[in-house]
Amino acid sequence: MIDFYVIRLGVLAAVAFFVAFLISPLLTHFLYTYRCWKKTARTVAPDGSATPLFHALHKDREVKTPRLGGLLIWGTVLLIAFILWVLAAIFPDSFLAGFNFVNRSQTWIPLFTLAAAALLGLVDDILVIRGVGEQHKGAGIRFRHRALLVALIGLLGASWFYYKLGWDAVHVPFVGDWVIGLWYIPLFIVVMLVTFSGSVIDGIDGLSGGVFATIFAAYGAIAFARGQYDLATFCAVVAGATLAFLWYNIPPARYYMSETGILGLTATLAVLVFLTDTVFIFPLIAFILLVEIASNVIQLVSKRLFGRKVFLIAPIHHHYEAKGWPAYKVTMRFWLISSVTALVGLIVFLLDRTF
Repeated sequence: MIDFYVIRLGVLAAVAFFVAFLISPLLTHFLYTYRCWKKTARTVAPDGSATPLFHALHKDREVKTPRLGGLLIWGTVLLIAFILWVLAAIFPDSFLAGFNFVNRSQTWIPLFTLAAAALLGLVDDILVIRGVGEQHKGAGIRFRHRALLVALIGLLGASWFYYKLGWDAVHVPFVGDWVIGLWYIPLFIVVMLVTFSGSVIDGIDGLSGGVFATIFAAYGAIAFARGQYDLATFCAVVAGATLAFLWYNIPPARYYMSETGILGLTATLAVLVFLTDTVFIFPLIAFILLVEIASNVIQLVSKRLFGRKVFLIAPIHHHYEAKGWPAYKVTMRFWLISSVTALVGLIVFLLDRTF
């Protein structure tokens, strides 16, 4: 039976890649026809300070490259999940029914989270494209309001885990389970908010696609090792669709993932962390994502407290751009680091299971 799950995982990852690959030209035509990009480049940071270096590096990229590329990823995942679910309902005894990975205990929550967070990001992207909101900061939903909505999604997810499933402990590698009781809910929300802040990674051609594909592939392996075969297949489908996105996002990017993709993937990733009970391994698997977030926080705190910047531009990938690194070099080196740390995280997970 495990052999079938391996085959199913590989087949559906490939199907997701090719479906997204074939849809992409239609999406590209739509995005360019309706000019789905920022109308003015951002000149001010979230804290209100000027960003001349960022503006100089990205003024053309921001206003000429469409947003909404994330539609390709979550649209493909939901489409495949829906088709397989319908086929399984119509032909429950057929071979195709075995490919259905929509499962109440494993994939309902990540699928719901992906859809809800992606739709929130879609609203933000539409407002940005139309120039509605804080013009000097790029328009769209204010960051604090997006954070509140993401926290609400986190609260719903945390409540389901704690009250419905009765989960109140987190696993500490090589130590055991640590019962934290009601603190499970705020921890869940904090992880989701921290992961959501990783939207800063969508700033260079190809960077976000490569990093997210690595992370979801690692979580697919973890879920498979835990016997969560439907969840593993879900991760594989996300990774496959993300690789198709990456095909069109490598320099020069045809479109950016933007909030509809980033919000959907980061919120779903937070759910995966708790479904696989890997809170303490997550920083390894998502190392680059968390470094990007940390660099932003360090920059803001340093400017507020000491009146000076630590990085030329934050997040850190822009710092290296400002130092003269070509964007492709930053991207590929971050891909390598992400792959290595994800592998280390996977090794720690597997070693922990042997003790």
